[in-house]
Amino acid sequence: MASVHVATIEWVRDGADFADSAYARRHHWTFDGGAVIAASSSPHVVPVPMSDASAVDPEEAFVAALSSCHMLWFLDLARRGGFTVDRYADAATGTMGRTDEGAFWVAKVDLHPVTDWVGDGPDAAALRALHDAAHAACFIANSVRSEVVVHLD
Repeated sequence: MASVHVATIEWVRDGADFADSAYARRHHWTFDGGAVIAASSSPHVVPVPMSDASAVDPEEAFVAALSSCHMLWFLDLARRGGFTVDRYADAATGTMGRTDEGAFWVAKVDLHPVTDWVGDGPDAAALRALHDAAHAACFIANSVRSEVVVHLD
C-alpha cells in the first residue's frame, strides 16, 4: 500500500509591494504531524532582507532529507547486522550546478557520516557495505537524479 506524505506550504504577502520583487520570501512548512518549520529562499539566491538566513531553505531541506533518510536506513541495517549504534552524525553538504540547459540544480550531495558504536562496530568493509545498502534503500535517494556520495573518512 502506498503511503501519502503531506506538507502544507504557506506564504503571505503581508502588504509588501509584489511588483518590485521586494517581498519577503519567508514562509512556513506545516507537516501532517504538526511540526511547523520557518522556511525561506536561500540568501545565496535571494539577498537578505528578502530572504531569512535563519530559516531553512529548500536546498538545505533537500540535503537534510537525503542525509536523514540515509541515516534511518543505516541505523536499521546496523541493528539487523547485530551492531548497536550509540551516536550518528553527518555534516552533509549540497553543491549547486547547472544543467546542460543552464538551469540550476543540486548536482551533488556529500554525506560525511560518523558513527559511535557500543562494543565492536563493523570493520571498514562491512561499514562500507552498510552505507551502500542504506543508500540503495533510501526512498529519497531513489527519488532524485543528483549524485549522492557517502564519504567514510
